[in-house]
Formats: sequence, structure tokens, C-alpha cells
Amino acid sequence: MGSQGPVSPPLPVYLRSVPARKEHPVLPPVDNRAVMHGGPVSPVRIDAAAPQPQPSSAEMGHHLHDGSSILQPGSGQDSPDAQSDARHSEESPRQHHRALPAAPKTNDSGAQYEFAVFMIHAAQDIDLDDNNNDNTNNNSSNNSSNEKVGKSETSKAELLREAKGILQRLADRSYPYAQYYLGDGLASGLFNKGKPDHDKAFQLFVAASKHGHAEAGYRAALCYEFGWGTKQDGAKAVQFYRQAASKNHPGAMARLGRACLAGDMGLVKRYREGITWLKRAAESADVQYNAAPYELGLLHEVGYGDDVFQDESYAAQLFTKSAELGHAEASYRMGDAYEHGKLNCPRDPALSVHFYTGAAQLGHPMAMMALCAWFMVGAEPILEKDENESYEWARRAAECGLAKAEYAVGYFTEMGIGCRRDPLEANVWYVRAADHGDERAKHRIAAIRAAASGADPSSAASRRLTKNGTLSPFLPIQCIY
Repeated sequence: MGSQGPVSPPLPVYLRSVPARKEHPVLPPVDNRAVMHGGPVSPVRIDAAAPQPQPSSAEMGHHLHDGSSILQPGSGQDSPDAQSDARHSEESPRQHHRALPAAPKTNDSGAQYEFAVFMIHAAQDIDLDDNNNDNTNNNSSNNSSNEKVGKSETSKAELLREAKGILQRLADRSYPYAQYYLGDGLASGLFNKGKPDHDKAFQLFVAASKHGHAEAGYRAALCYEFGWGTKQDGAKAVQFYRQAASKNHPGAMARLGRACLAGDMGLVKRYREGITWLKRAAESADVQYNAAPYELGLLHEVGYGDDVFQDESYAAQLFTKSAELGHAEASYRMGDAYEHGKLNCPRDPALSVHFYTGAAQLGHPMAMMALCAWFMVGAEPILEKDENESYEWARRAAECGLAKAEYAVGYFTEMGIGCRRDPLEANVWYVRAADHGDERAKHRIAAIRAAASGADPSSAASRRLTKNGTLSPFLPIQCIY
């Protein structure tokens, strides 16, 4: 891949660089520009030699209570009472903190690491339990609720403090999995009430990458690219991206491919190298790093240079792969393809709704509006017309700030489609949509004001009003598109 090859053509707009964000994102961004990790408790990508098999979560939960010797060196026997293990594993993790002082010690780094990860999971389960209890115990007194919250916070803090201590001791002994996991927790603010510590996290990522941990190398590259915990340095970022990419890290290969195509981070444009990395990333894409097939599909959709031929059918295959891995925009594109027969796909309402639903569940507002339209007209016998469901999807899209959705909710609310008729609330949504640039909302507000001031019914502002001051009747679907 050292050969530069032919002069690269201009990179399509959708793959050009965007300004680096200053904040540290916890969730992957919609454009997958700097695809991030899955959070402090996501499964650690195994790059170096895997740790030895460790006790299960059920076994650990049991011995957190009874303080027995499963974590002692040389002890690998199953519990003599399997029913007791099952019973303890089903109990709330909030009880585990009671046994932390009695938790056994071990010199086995793998066992200690697994134990620390288990405690972090237990700490997060405490939050889930509290949320569930809040939803089911709405009638409890404020004092009782505050007391429960206080105890839960204490339990969570103890679990996280103990887990951090174990990870820190392992990191000091150059255990790469602990170095990465601790760095990930520090970067996300897990151990400091949401406040990230990028400086320490960066040092840990670099240290773990030196022991062959590809994910840590990728994270170190991101730190160098965006200036998280260190000075921005494009050359260093490329160095660490290459290091991680050489270990087949899909995120690093995809980012390196885009950099070669666009000439990012000080790189001279390398067309063939960029395409090669992007293809390798597409082949290795997973749920966490799912953008490469979509990005390669974009290039095949229109054709790009000598090595990427135009093939809409192949583009659809690549979009489908990304969609199945949870890429929102790819899901939306396939929903649109099956709705309108694009990318050599047949018109198929069932598949269109399927892909739109996948994108909408991932927070894609345009997919939500597409579902709004499908439910407004229906597609018998696949999909029944449902105005209530149509309104709900429009409302969800509007809450994402999509102007056309805000206008649609205003119209639905004014006309009482799928919801209670409320002209005042409708006007609020029209104003929001107008503020976000929707021209129909601006005209509607002007028409309402004209009607309120007694303007000539034949005037442009009042042309779409009926005698009672409401919208002239037209198909509701027109307000969606």
C-alpha cells in the first residue's frame, strides 16, 4: 500500500472532513466521523493474548456475598451448591457492596480484571433498579425516596471506587486490558460523576497500545486527532491509526481510509491506499464500527476513480450490511430505496417500513417522518392506516428539531388528526417550525394573523383559510412532504 497510484479524483462531499468537535462524545455520532467507543462498560476488544478463563458473573455474585475462595490462587472449583449460586445471581447487585470488605484477594490479573468489570456492571445496575423503582413506587413518601436514593448512591460509589482501585493496580502492573478499561472509564467520566479526565485517559491508552491493544491504539489516535488530553498532532494520530489498522481494527481502518482519500491529518492524498483501507474496514465492520460498508456504498453508488465502479445494486448490499449492524443513515437509505424503487431495489412496503423503523429507533428524524407518512396512508395488508401512530412518529421527529416535522405536528394538532384538536398548541408548533426555516409554517402563521385581523379573504395570506378560520381541507399527507 506504499504506492501512491494515480492522481485521486475530488473526494465526494459526504466523505470530506468536518471540523473536529471540542467535546468528548460518549455515543457514536450520526455521521460516524470519529466513531467512538461504546461506553465504559462495552465489551473490551480482545487484541493481545486473551486472559485465562474466569469465573462467571453468577459465581462472582455468589462469592461477593459469602466471601468464599473462588478468587484465591489455584481455586477453580465450582460452588458445591449450584442452587445457591443461581439464587445469589438473581439478587439485586446493590447488595454486593456489603461484602466488598470481605472480597478475597488474588494475584491472578485476569481474575481481578473480571472482578472489577463485574463490579462496574453491578454499579450501573443500581441505576437501572432505581429507575424501575421510581416508576413503580410513585406513591412513596419523599423522605423514603430520598433515603433510598442516598443508599443507592453510596452503594454505587463504593462499587466504582473498589473497581477503580483494582483496575489502577492492574494498570500499574502493565496489564493492557485494565489500562484500556480504566482509561475508557476516565474518559467517559464514569469514576468522577460524569466529569472526564482526558489527560490520564490518554496516558493509559498509549500505555495499553504499546502492549498490542488495538482498541487502545485507536483511542490514542483519536486523542491526538482531536486534542483530548494531549496536543493535537495529525502525524501522531496517523501513526496510531496505522498501528491499530495493522491489527485489523475496523474503526482505525475506516478512519485511515477516509484520511488517505481526503488528505486529512497532513497526509498527501493516496487514492488506492484509501480505497484499500476502506474495503478492509467494510469487510471487518461490526456493531461498534459499522460505518465503512455505508461509506464504501456511497462511493459505488456514483462511482469513484478507476477502482470503484458505479454499481447501485452493490451499493444497496453495502448499505444493507451497515443497516444490519445498526447504522442509522444506511437504514434510512434502504427504507427510501424500497419505498421508491431506488438502487435497483423493488418497491416493497414491508421492507421499507422495516428499514425505516430500524433507523427511527436509532434516532433518525427523517426516518420517523417516513414512518409518519406510511402510517398516514397505510399499505394494506402489510400496514394498516393509523393516524394516531402517524402523529406519534411526527411528534418524535419534531422533538428532534426537524422543521418539517414541527410543521406536520402543528397541522395535525390544528386539524385534530391523531390527537386532540388544539389551535393554540398548533400555533406553538408552527412558530417552532418557522424559526427553523420552514416556509409553509411561515405562510400559515401569516394566514392566521391575517384572519385574526379581519383581512380580505381573497388576500394571499388568507387564501388557504375557510370561513371559520381553519385550514382549507387538503390531504394530510401533503403536510408531511
